[in-house]
Amino acid sequence: MEKKLNQIKLTALEHINSATDMEQLEELRIKFLSKKGELRQVLRGMGKMDAKLRPVIGKLANRIQQEIEEKFSSKIHELKEKQKTQRIKEETIDITLPGKRPPAGHIHPLNLIYGKMVDIFVGMGFEVKEGREVETDYYCFEALNMPKDHPARDMQDTFYISDDVVLRTHTSPMQIHTMEAKQPNEPVKIICPGRVYRRDDDATHSPMFHQIEGLVVGPGVTMADLKGTLEAFFQQMFGASTKVRLRPSYFPFTEPSAEVDITCVFCSGTGCRTCKQSGWIEVLGSGMVHPNVLRNVGYDPEQVSGFAFGMGIDRMAMLKLGINDLRLLFANDLRMIEQY
Repeated sequence: MEKKLNQIKLTALEHINSATDMEQLEELRIKFLSKKGELRQVLRGMGKMDAKLRPVIGKLANRIQQEIEEKFSSKIHELKEKQKTQRIKEETIDITLPGKRPPAGHIHPLNLIYGKMVDIFVGMGFEVKEGREVETDYYCFEALNMPKDHPARDMQDTFYISDDVVLRTHTSPMQIHTMEAKQPNEPVKIICPGRVYRRDDDATHSPMFHQIEGLVVGPGVTMADLKGTLEAFFQQMFGASTKVRLRPSYFPFTEPSAEVDITCVFCSGTGCRTCKQSGWIEVLGSGMVHPNVLRNVGYDPEQVSGFAFGMGIDRMAMLKLGINDLRLLFANDLRMIEQY
């Protein structure tokens, strides 16, 4: 038995020493050291031995098992070091190689159209006013001739933070803030671009969208000035052949009020599916500033008048870029953004 144990030791040490990977080592561990391994198989015969020899053989078997286990540990450490050295060699970075240039960024379609619209109005002498997105009920509604019981509030689908604080449904509050900051009857010519919020979400509406509103107040301002301003804007936006049409409408903060249509940008006014064969597309609401709004900011409607208009920047982007689903503008899909 002593001879068998020594032979197992020699064989095990030889095989362990020649192992080249962890899988081979595991196979050798099972072969020599597991419960069914060769070492245990030999020791099962100790029951037939002379009682005086058992302690000697047991001591030898323990020593051999310890030697084999130490050889296993040593070999495992050796293989791990080799793997580490090989991995470091493979992962070495040649800093002299040219780097990978990250993809260039792209202007988002909304920012593209936003910038173009603002540039046009600034070129026409408008001042840009941006304001806060969280407003009080007074500035969002009451100062604009919409008291708490006004039915027009149902048109707004407002997000309320509290009874008196809302996410603005339009950028019109900046018109009130601007006029309040000026001297009574002082001329005003501003645009108010920014994000607004309403409880709506489908292919043509978003709970968060972008709006640009315009306000001109001064002596002798008329509807003719409103139409001329809008014609100048849309002809720069969509081309010199673009025509503008005003239709009577209702808004609580303007009187009279008008919906504004432009020549269909898809068929140039000849009639198509998009414009329902009419040749016109509705683009914004407008009108002469209501006398009550002027009085609320200390202006005298007998001395000055004004016009106001508001349009969706997202809507302009869809028309200008030929996008048929508003949600594409907010998906941030690079495949779509890179086209512009």
